[in-house]
Formats: sequence, structure tokens, C-alpha cells
Amino acid sequence: MVSGKDGERAREEFLAEAQELIEGLSRGLLELDTGIKQGHRSPETVNDLFRGVHTLKGLSGMFGFERLGRMSHVLEDMLEDLRLGRVELTQQVLDVLFEGVDNFQRLLGDAAEQATVDVETFTQRVHGLARSKTKAHNILEDYDFEASMLGVLTEYEEHRLRTNLEQGMTVFRLRVRLALDVIDTALDQLKERVKSIAEIITYLPSMDGGGGDEIEIEMLLASKKSDADLRTALGKPDAKLSAVEKKRGAGRPPAAAAPHTPKDPAPPTAAAPPAPAAAPVEAAPKPAAAAPVAVPKRPVAEGDVSLRSITSVVRVDIRKLDHLMNVVGELGTVRAAVSRLVERLRAGAAPALASEAHRIHRAFQRHLAEVQEGVLDIRMVPLSQLFDKVAVVVRQVAREQGKEVKLSIVGAETEVDKLIAEELADPMMHIVRNAIDHGVEPPDVRTKNGKPSTGTLNVVAHQKGNHVVIELSDDGRGIDSNVIREAAVRKGVLSEQAASDLNREELLNVIFMPGFSTAREITDISGRGVGMDVVKTNITRLGGAVDIESELGRGTKVTITLPITLAIISALLFEVRDRLFAIPLAVVQEALRLPAQAVRTVDGREVITLRGTTLPLCRLGDLFNLGPLAPNASEHYVIVVSVGNKRLGVCVERLSGQQDIVIKGLGRSLAGIAGISGATDLGDQHLVLVLDAASIIEEVLLPRTGQLAVGAT
Repeated sequence: MVSGKDGERAREEFLAEAQELIEGLSRGLLELDTGIKQGHRSPETVNDLFRGVHTLKGLSGMFGFERLGRMSHVLEDMLEDLRLGRVELTQQVLDVLFEGVDNFQRLLGDAAEQATVDVETFTQRVHGLARSKTKAHNILEDYDFEASMLGVLTEYEEHRLRTNLEQGMTVFRLRVRLALDVIDTALDQLKERVKSIAEIITYLPSMDGGGGDEIEIEMLLASKKSDADLRTALGKPDAKLSAVEKKRGAGRPPAAAAPHTPKDPAPPTAAAPPAPAAAPVEAAPKPAAAAPVAVPKRPVAEGDVSLRSITSVVRVDIRKLDHLMNVVGELGTVRAAVSRLVERLRAGAAPALASEAHRIHRAFQRHLAEVQEGVLDIRMVPLSQLFDKVAVVVRQVAREQGKEVKLSIVGAETEVDKLIAEELADPMMHIVRNAIDHGVEPPDVRTKNGKPSTGTLNVVAHQKGNHVVIELSDDGRGIDSNVIREAAVRKGVLSEQAASDLNREELLNVIFMPGFSTAREITDISGRGVGMDVVKTNITRLGGAVDIESELGRGTKVTITLPITLAIISALLFEVRDRLFAIPLAVVQEALRLPAQAVRTVDGREVITLRGTTLPLCRLGDLFNLGPLAPNASEHYVIVVSVGNKRLGVCVERLSGQQDIVIKGLGRSLAGIAGISGATDLGDQHLVLVLDAASIIEEVLLPRTGQLAVGAT
């Protein structure tokens, strides 16, 4: 083990690679789950899972993760039994595999997460499912295979050959000559042509053919297609193709003796060994004459050997990108300072110097914009990384609840900042769990109500300007506003009078209040009152908004709106009570003059009519308790901000332009101030507060205190 700084760096590399492996295992298990429901079991996917767990086991041992290594070893044995047909692939087996992958994730977490994993109990569960199967009859004995051919098959290849014959496939022997100087390319092209209509059981050099500048390759193929179809796909008129015939008098094995195997043939690449250069390591004892001959590689000229990596991807610690982004942000403030200096030179008596400084400033601005765009692009990740985890949760919760749920995902390629994707994980999980627990009905109830027995959960993501919008909708029972009103009163969240005064939209938003839950009993999934308020808190902290729509008996839709990145943003600067503030341009729809005569009061709230719609107003100076307006001063402008489907007009005294800024946190003691997301340096030693539009809209449209305590800071 390496110690010190190098050891810590190596450990970070291991954790990153292990996380990628675990995410790949989750995707593979979801593919198997989908395949089972569609009546198809993919040997290739099982093989990929086996290789992934095997790699994780090796890495765990190398870096001292002993419990993770033991867990990997147990799952590796289970997957080995699956790939060799010793264990039937059922939903019960899949449940255990999903549990194992979840345990992997926990064992990579903190000490509290690791303590929840009982490796011994899990091992016993796996061993309880693993059971070897005996065969009353070996179907290979019914066919005219040469002993030398069967002798070089690995255990897995023999299993695939037997499986295909039991499923009624025809097995073909293919012999084809390939030039030695292009053997690698030619063999890959041949496999690509074959795999569309046949499974490649194995391939190896023939003992009879070849010589000189050619070699003859012999393949075993399994297919439902005819001899003619295979010849057409091969596109090689000189290829020798023949079906393996049944021995005279051979019969079918009894149905009870046949092991459980996949219903469809595997994709051919799954059965092909990684290289035909050497005898398979699992080969059974065989006659010396049957030893496979290594396939010669293309001759390599001197100096032709390359040590380049096969991938152009570089794994980067997000903390390094954060630091780089902060540096770029600081350069942005320097650029703003240089811009002001250029303006001062222009106003002075040095026009030549001012012109030169302006030219340098423009070049600096252009290159800085390119660097900023590049760093932002590096931080972006597709939402598929998050949605894969959502798919696992959907399956798990649906199984626990005894419900059938189909997940549909659209827009997984939509990209957001890596940190936003991480912070979005918990809110997404809460919403999905609530949708399945409270929304989707049990199959018998759905059938009785005229719905399909399988519920649907749709996840749709798309970019909207500088925001990403994620919609999660179900076709379940919907939300009963009367139930919300009764639960809010019962739990003391609202008084009877306050609850009766709320309209349906306001009642739906009650589910985001701390401590609220409609569940009468506490379960592992819900009922603790710590779900949707966490969603609201986390998303608001990211400068986003969450909206909910529901129709009784038809379903519920939760819409999350978030900025694509929080790293470097363009902001609008404005003044209130002679204090300078900033607000992200991403939430600003427009800014316009505010005629005093246009303001009117409706239900105790100031509003204006903007292009036929009513826009509520917020006097920011009053909300932040900044004191009265100066004599002869007035609020001349209104900034129209929008987050999600809510809009608000913010009244300010004057507009001061726009600038790219980097938001800095206020520190732990001031982090809880509502309406403020942080502060920024404008480059002239002038610090300004940055508004949190989402929390201001919430405070004004759903008032709790009516005043925020910024004036006291």
C-alpha cells in the first residue's frame, strides 16, 4: 500500500473507478430486469456483470477494502453460476443482485453507511439461492461433434452450445481463409457480419487449412437462419459452411432434464473469447493433437509500437475544477476593473494610451470568455448519471410495495453542472418514492378503476434557456386536497381556519411544509414527514423552484426548475435604498420603468397589469427592512423575475448594468438568510449581495413572516 499524499491520490482514483463500476453494474441489472419482463435473458449482459464484479474484487483487494472484496467475491460466484446456467435468472435472484450492488455503494460511503452492511447475512442469502443442477442427458452426445472440437471449449462455451441446441437452434461449422497481414481487421469484420444473425460459440485456427500468407479460421455458429441466409451475410463465396448433423437414432432429451436457459440467443460477441491467440484457460483435458494454434498477429515494424492510452478521457477531481472556476471568476472581476480603468483613460488626456488599453482589454475579454466556456463545459455531465439511479430506486420501491411500475425517461442526455446533479439526487429520490408509495395504486385497484395494472412514471428533462427543467409525473390516484387539509390540521401544521382559507393550489404547496405527511403510519418509505420539505429546501438552495400539479384520479406532476450551473453567472446590478444588489440574469425576464399610476392593490397586495396579465409586486427595501426611501427618491423600475411557473415584479430605484460574477457563500453563520444566495466582488473592492429569486418569490407569494432580516446585517 502506498502511503502519504501518493496513497491518498491512489485511494481517490480507486473510489472514482469503483463508483463507475458500480454505476455500470446498476445499468446492467436494469437491462436484465427489462429483459426478463420481455421474455429475453441476455448472456452478454450477464457476462459484462461478471467481468465488472471481478474487476471490482481485484481493485478492492489491492486498496485494502476487505469487506468490499468479500462482497464482490460472493456476487462473482453468483454471476458465474448464472452465466453457466447453474442458477435460474429470476426476479428473486435479481433482487439479491440489486441488494449486492446497493451494498457496494454503502461500503464506499462513510462509516455510518458501511456499518449497515452485514456481509455474512448477505452471503448466506446468496448461498441459499445457488444450487447446482444435474443433467439427465447431455444433448451434445446426440450431435456429430468431433472430440477435438469439444475438447477445446471452455465451460461457458460448452454451456452456450448446449443451450442453443436445446432451444432448437442449428449449429454450423464455418471455415474461412484470412490473410495473415490483415488478420485482426479481417476477423473483426467477419464477426461483425455474422453477429447480426448468429451467435458465435467459439473460433480458433483450423489444424487443416492455411499456410504461407493465409490462415484458416474455424467457427461454431448457432442460428435460426438458413444456410443461404448465413452465406449471404458472410459475403465470402469461398467460405465453407455446413450444419452439424444429428447422429442417427439420437433423440431429444426429456423436457424435465433440460436446464433453465435464456429463451433467445445471446448477442454473438458475448460468447466470443477475447482473443483467439491461446487455448482458453478453462479448457477441459484434451488430446495433444487438438491444441489450438495461436493466430499470428500483423507484423509490427520497428518503432511502430505505441504506448498511447486507448481512451482520451481524463478523470478530474471536481474540487480542482472548483478551484479553477474560482480563478476564472476572479479574472472576470479583474476584467471589469480594467474596463473601468480604460473608461477613465478615455475621459483623460491620453487618447493614444486609452486606445491601446482598450485593444488589450478586448483581447483579454475574448480569451477569458473562451476559458470560462471551456471550464463550464468540462463541469457538465448528462442527467443519465442521475436517472440510472432513479431507475434502480423505482424498481426497488415498486417491488417492496407489490406494485407494477413502468419507468419512461426522456432527455437523459440533457447536461447540468456536476455539483447540481449531485445535489439533485436526494430530491429526485424523495419524489420518486412518494410517487410510487402515495401515487401509483396497487394492480387490483388500478384494474378496478379502469386503468392498466402497470402504473407509469415519466421523467422528462429539457433545457430552457439557462435553466434545466425536470418533470416527474405519474398516472396514479392524484392528490386529494381535502386529505391534505385534514392531515395539515391533524399534525398541527395549520390551524383549522388557516387550512379552510387555502385554495387548491395553496393546499398542494402545503406538502412542502416541514413535518407534513398524509401517512397515518410510519413506514420505511414514507410517513416520517421528512420528504417533500427536503425537496423544497434542497432545490431552493440551488436557486431553483419546484412546482406541483395534480388531478384526482389522473395523477401528479412535479416540475423542478434549476440553473444549469452556479459557477459563473451573468447578473443584473441594481440599487435599492442606495445599496447595490445583484440578481442572476437567468431568472430575469425583463426590466421596465414603473409608472406610479400603474400600481394598484388587489386583496392587500400591490400588482400591475403587464401585457394583459396580473403581476404581483415586491418592494425589496421593505422586504429586507432597509429603511424608508430618501426624500424625493422613488422606485422607478420593476425587474420581472420568473422561476418555474411563478413570476414576481421586484421594485428597485435604479439599474446599474450587468456583469459576470462568481457567487461566494456567506459562511455558516449567515447561510440561513432567506432571499440571499451569497455575495460577489465586482472587482473594485466592492462587495454586493446576490439575491435568491426563488426564495423571495416563495416569501412574497406564500408569506410567512412578511419581512426578511437583511437590513440587520
